[in-house]
Amino acid sequence: MIAALFFALLKNKLYLCTTKQLIIITNIRNMKKLLLGDEAIAQGALDAGLSGVYAYPGTPSTEITEYIQQSPLAKERGVHSRWSTNEKTAMEAALGMSYMGKRALVCMKHVGLNVCADPFVNSAMTGTNGGIVVLVADDPSMHSSQDEQDSRFYGKFAMIPTLEPSSQQEAYDMMSKAYEMSEQLQLPILMRVTTRMAHSRAVVTVADSPREQNALNYNAKASNWVLLPAFARKRNDIVTAQQPLLEQMSVDSQYNQYVDGKDQQLGIIASGIAYNYLMECFPNGCPYPVLKISQYPIPKKLIRRMTDDCEFVLIAEEGQPFIEDQVRGVMPGNAVIKGRLTGELPRTGELNPDVIKKALGMEIGENYAPCEDVAPRPPALCQGCGHRDVYAALNEVLLNYPNARVFGDIGCYTLGFLPPYKAIHSCVDMGASITMAKGASDAGQWPAIAIIGDSTFTHSGMTGLLDAVNENADITVIISDNLTTAMTGGQDSAGTNKFEAICRGLGVSDDHLKVVVPLPKNMEEIKKTIDAEINYHGVSVIIPRRECMQTLQRHLKQKKAAK
Repeated sequence: MIAALFFALLKNKLYLCTTKQLIIITNIRNMKKLLLGDEAIAQGALDAGLSGVYAYPGTPSTEITEYIQQSPLAKERGVHSRWSTNEKTAMEAALGMSYMGKRALVCMKHVGLNVCADPFVNSAMTGTNGGIVVLVADDPSMHSSQDEQDSRFYGKFAMIPTLEPSSQQEAYDMMSKAYEMSEQLQLPILMRVTTRMAHSRAVVTVADSPREQNALNYNAKASNWVLLPAFARKRNDIVTAQQPLLEQMSVDSQYNQYVDGKDQQLGIIASGIAYNYLMECFPNGCPYPVLKISQYPIPKKLIRRMTDDCEFVLIAEEGQPFIEDQVRGVMPGNAVIKGRLTGELPRTGELNPDVIKKALGMEIGENYAPCEDVAPRPPALCQGCGHRDVYAALNEVLLNYPNARVFGDIGCYTLGFLPPYKAIHSCVDMGASITMAKGASDAGQWPAIAIIGDSTFTHSGMTGLLDAVNENADITVIISDNLTTAMTGGQDSAGTNKFEAICRGLGVSDDHLKVVVPLPKNMEEIKKTIDAEINYHGVSVIIPRRECMQTLQRHLKQKKAAK
């Protein structure tokens, strides 16, 4: 019976069955799963023998770690999956796991790679013992980000292989290959996806039995991992000498495919999800030669074949003109190169099948414009959110300080820039509020106020506060604590219930470390506290603390369900 039911599942057939039979079915490990790109990556890592995932939540990468946290296999195997304080600590912890011979995954969004750039670039110098995959989710069109940074440049800069899946199935399959490559080459592997790959679903065929985790070993060579100049120079020579091998591996890679076409006037190079968009334009097959690139360094031999054979070459890639720049610079052959730099494809924003069709001179299907009767609604802080009360009080106090400047930070409280509050004057990167307020104060600005969230404070704000304390800067810092990492879905915040202790440890005076509860009934108290600390000419910290409305509702439902 079990074998028959299992066969039926593999064939995607539906049978009527009893409840008992249904339990048997659901307990069998499915061979096919409907997965987000992020979930395919997570499942692929688990099936490749993962021992630990290290990450800081950041859209569009968050679901990878959440999937592993909820995975029965991960729990059974004791896979590490707790959130890290920031991307730098995540990368360094993964290096520690690799040092001991086990396989680690590091996840982040593109701007998070900036935060961990120091250990990431140096990880090519240390090399790996157990495999490391650094998964970076880029956000073209900036759906929830400050810029359109293309992380492939980091892979080239660090001289490590980069993988870029074109489908959810490829994302799953690549994880096993990436760990094998990492351990073979003794290099970390960068895997780059974009928002549409991360957050779209497809059926993925998964392995029927996951690989066992690596055993602990002591094979790491100490001289590789101690980056004194004398040792690092030797390792640098090795990594540099590996580059021809990495390029040949790209030429031979199963993920880089050259498919010839009848019409050789035009050739098309498509990478990552842009290859999917191209194939959607030609359901019956593309008439032009196509080079699909999903592994880097770029396969120059395959590119030269196309630029020699074709009169024109269109390069379709999601993000910046990474491939196009290199092809245009060193191997254009006889072909005219077209792409983002020449205007056939837009210089910024996401691609899609219609954009590809337009570049190819094809007819575009019917588009559906938004209904004119529906007015666009800008994002807003949730009703009942504690940040609302903080901004309401702050705005009232600052009516008496017309030259006040409020330096904001990354989080849902950044919406305080929008009406009705219009309360902040800057928001640059994680933790910048405190250091920008200090710099403004150094320039003579008063009052200079920083507002930062709880998770952002532990991510990147603590060092700025230490700078301010060391110089007794004339700033007021508001740590708006909603007891979670709210903007990315309510993950645990590293500093919960520790902020007063952290501030004291950094040197903030108890007399100027205030905690308030942001509720309308406490408005007068909050305003008096803010006004008093503005007029203290040194470092002061105010912590408005009240749980996020979203997580509060979730917790209340859980309590109700438990009764």
